Amino acid sequence: MFKPACTYTAGGYRTEGQWSSDSHGMPYNFAKLILLIFCLFFLVESRKHRKRRWTGQVELPQISHIYKKNHDMTKTRTGKSEQLLRVDDHDFTMRPAFGGPAIPVGVDVQVESLDSISEVDMDFTMTLYLRHYWKDERLSFPSHTNKSMTFDGRLVKKIWVPDVFFVHSKRSFIHDTTTDNIMLRVFPDGHVLYSMRITVTAMCNMDFSRFPLDSQTCTLELESYAYTDEDLMLYWKNGNESLKTDEKISLSQFLIQKFHTTSRLAFYSSTGWYNRLYINFTLRRHIFFFLLQTYFPATLMVMLSWVSFWIDRRAVPARVSLGITTVLTMSTIITGVNASMPRVSYIKAVDIYLWVSFVFVFLSVIEYAAVNYLTTVQERKQRKLREKSMQADSESLTPQKQELVIVGTTEGRKLRSELGKSATWDFGKDNIGRFPCTCGIPSTKTMMLDGIYSESDTNSLEEYPRGQMVAEEDKQDKMVVHLALNNESNSSRKKGLKGHVSLRIMQNTHAIDKYSRVIFPGTYIFFNLIYWSVFC
Repeated sequence: MFKPACTYTAGGYRTEGQWSSDSHGMPYNFAKLILLIFCLFFLVESRKHRKRRWTGQVELPQISHIYKKNHDMTKTRTGKSEQLLRVDDHDFTMRPAFGGPAIPVGVDVQVESLDSISEVDMDFTMTLYLRHYWKDERLSFPSHTNKSMTFDGRLVKKIWVPDVFFVHSKRSFIHDTTTDNIMLRVFPDGHVLYSMRITVTAMCNMDFSRFPLDSQTCTLELESYAYTDEDLMLYWKNGNESLKTDEKISLSQFLIQKFHTTSRLAFYSSTGWYNRLYINFTLRRHIFFFLLQTYFPATLMVMLSWVSFWIDRRAVPARVSLGITTVLTMSTIITGVNASMPRVSYIKAVDIYLWVSFVFVFLSVIEYAAVNYLTTVQERKQRKLREKSMQADSESLTPQKQELVIVGTTEGRKLRSELGKSATWDFGKDNIGRFPCTCGIPSTKTMMLDGIYSESDTNSLEEYPRGQMVAEEDKQDKMVVHLALNNESNSSRKKGLKGHVSLRIMQNTHAIDKYSRVIFPGTYIFFNLIYWSVFC
């Protein structure tokens, strides 16, 4: 590389091929200085940016004094929350003020829903918000505006919290959608609010002696598991106001009458005395469902069994099938009710009603069995008497002229119209219409006919002319027709009839059926009056 030589002169210096002076070299040096300063500034700024990137600190923008507020240390993260609460500086496995007086822990509950009541399992399911209040000076922190700090369930595992559990609970869990439903709020003076959303299924001792006209009182009990009353004093924070419920809570079978709180000490022989809190609520069962499903069907079956009292006792298939149907239906109703109930060893109110109704239905079947049996016995006795009477009359009487004797003037005139105007009638002082006839009967023959007798028993009347018989549709239930044999002389008719054949058309309804039509409904109505007056 060519390096030109320079020669100094009075006015400056001269190089080969170029002349230079001081005025021309100063701007060049100034530019170099500016460039050096710019490089140094760029280097410093790059180091600041690199430091912010690795430390994660964000420079807060400057805010005008018009909108400037006093910032709370609890709302500005200057470090870890554990460091602010000094969690690592204390042993939180021990309760606050360990070795001193019992720590008071206030409790309040907000019932979100009463999900179900099970009579078979004798339990209930409830969803609630359980909140605890206590003071732990180990968690106090400085704050200018007394603002609290709120955390989720992750901090709960690092500090001390009360060990409250549900006595007589079968199942319980803390909701975890989308995260654990736990909230922890710490105040600067060390006061702590600990809240959880819990669903618990607990036992409820129910008394079904008045079911379904009953009221049930269930209790949810809270108690510390490890700390006795000397270490932890559990109490309702605001008395009865500590328990709040949602106004929209409702159940299909029950009416929620009252919620209230109580507290008392519970003693365990091996561990000591514990504070126990009670959430009591009273439920009254809706009766309308059971009226439609149990009481009305049972009553209708009993009333249906009474229909057999108005059915002819000779209609054996109709009355027997009706009685068996009502008995089986009542058995089905009783089985269905007991299937939805626990197997208790005492009698329930619904059992009394259903079994009394079953007895009424069963007695209606027994009533027809009694009617049928007594009718058969009566028929047998009458047949024997008729045979003896016929045998005695055939031996003592001789063939004579006969006459037909009709008892009752009205019946006599009616039968006269049937026999024709050719018959000669004579109404004597005894108000008996008579006319001579030759029926071809050799002797006096007496017969009583009832609707239950067979056709062979009435064939003995075929020897009478058809004109002398009364039409079937004109027969009355209580009309009595006497066919008698007598002499033609008026004197023998006045003294009395030597022999007669009696035809009695009796009413088909037995006396037991008549009484049952009144006794059964009256007794059942009286039972209902007593039942509903006692249990309602």
